[in-house]
Amino acid sequence: MRFNTKQILVDAQQGEYAVAAFNVYSLETVQAAISVAEKENQPVIIALGERYFPTVDVEGFAALVQAMAGKSRVPVALHLDHAYEKSSIIRAIRCGFTSVMYDGSKFDLEENIQRTKEIVEIAHKAGVSVEAEIGSVARGAFSDEEDGDGTLTDPESAKRFVAETGVDFLAAAIGTVHGMYTGEPKIDLALLERIRSEVQVPLVLHGGSGTPDDVISQAIRSGICKINVNTEISMAAVAHLLKFAADASASKVHLSTIMAHMQQSMEPVMTKFVRLFAQMERKHRRMGIDLEEWDSL
Repeated sequence: MRFNTKQILVDAQQGEYAVAAFNVYSLETVQAAISVAEKENQPVIIALGERYFPTVDVEGFAALVQAMAGKSRVPVALHLDHAYEKSSIIRAIRCGFTSVMYDGSKFDLEENIQRTKEIVEIAHKAGVSVEAEIGSVARGAFSDEEDGDGTLTDPESAKRFVAETGVDFLAAAIGTVHGMYTGEPKIDLALLERIRSEVQVPLVLHGGSGTPDDVISQAIRSGICKINVNTEISMAAVAHLLKFAADASASKVHLSTIMAHMQQSMEPVMTKFVRLFAQMERKHRRMGIDLEEWDSL
């Protein structure tokens, strides 16, 4: 089922759980994400970053995800992650993305508000929801994201930003990093509580990889509804490929087999995150439909 991302996140906010947004860049990563979501009976967000546009045919990718979402029995959303160019956002909207993230975090607050407001007006006319960010997530190890300066989100600025831009969900910078931590994570959960008290829209956490489980659970209880995961999945796939390449018989194996096994190597990592984010022991409903009704669809 193809859903608007806002619809998925509003339900997560009401149910006090979070939805995984898996960054993808190939058929195998998409198939792994949707396969895990279906096995776990959870919604999932398929996220493609603007930085992958040079290597991924965006229109073809969108058509692929939409076709797979149409066959899925769980809600699937298609999200444009970390876009800096208006042209990229318009391109994503035209080919069927259900949400877009405009990242104006490099600008001062005034300019970020003005630029984000323009994107919101464009996207909302097409029925597409918008994520934005104030503050900045730093880059850790094994990440291919741009390096942010690590500025934490100011709660009062967040309140003003949401009110003046009309964004549908907000990425909060509280000390997580893109990639893996190089030292002890310093994540300000008290700051997240203050942001939550000022902002009513669903909150997003970038940097799920390497973040301690107890911190993630507390962040969800403090209002995080969407958590982005990229690096741990990439590392699992690369580790599998390196191990396979070290096998003397690898040269005799067909590429299709190698890629199928690579997909299988990513699924346990995705499953770990989906289960952690779902908090199933506390809530047993998704998208306003109880699980028995969902299974009968």
